[in-house]
Amino acid sequence: MSFYWIKTNTIIKRYFSNYIWDIPNKQDCIYLTFDDGPTPEITDWVLKVLKEENIKATFFCIGKNIQEHPLLFQQVITEGHAIGNHTNNHFNGWKNKDAVYLDNTEKCEAIIKSNSGKSPHLFRPPYGRIKRKQAKIIKEKGYEIIMWDVLSADFDTQISPEKCLNNVISSVKTGSIIVFHDSVKASKNLKFALPKAIHYLKQKGFRFETIP
Repeated sequence: MSFYWIKTNTIIKRYFSNYIWDIPNKQDCIYLTFDDGPTPEITDWVLKVLKEENIKATFFCIGKNIQEHPLLFQQVITEGHAIGNHTNNHFNGWKNKDAVYLDNTEKCEAIIKSNSGKSPHLFRPPYGRIKRKQAKIIKEKGYEIIMWDVLSADFDTQISPEKCLNNVISSVKTGSIIVFHDSVKASKNLKFALPKAIHYLKQKGFRFETIP
């Protein structure tokens, strides 16, 4: 199993303080985010759950998936959710040269703009991996780099759906940015954990908002 942390600690947040890890507030707001879509059947299901629960979320979309499923992307927007750039081909910033990575980011931006009429201002690096120079240039283009402080790990096929749920509900606090994935790989854990997490967090008095 790949190494990752479920709850981002204070030291990491301070060291990478130019990224957004959470959004402190006094209204008990938390922020659901979904990476890697739009994906037929999975994103459709997520949208149905969010609509039933009257919740808005933020979707970090892959450019090639938008191109392949433009109507599904339009549905995400029409239903009032926020959109972010997740590169065109889910590139790992650590494994790609700066020029290649930035070009891939710009391709996704152009696709989002052509399909929505608006330029995105939110960016999440796939895998959370991005070099300092890449981040600096992306921020200079007007993006906020959105990370997270609660990771569901729904993408990890070696963990149980129950573990995925616990990863979320055991770590959320006011201002938390929570990561799920609207992808085929994550679907088993996602479909178990998302509805239960929403119900639990609502009972705890949290409010769900999009990332501004």
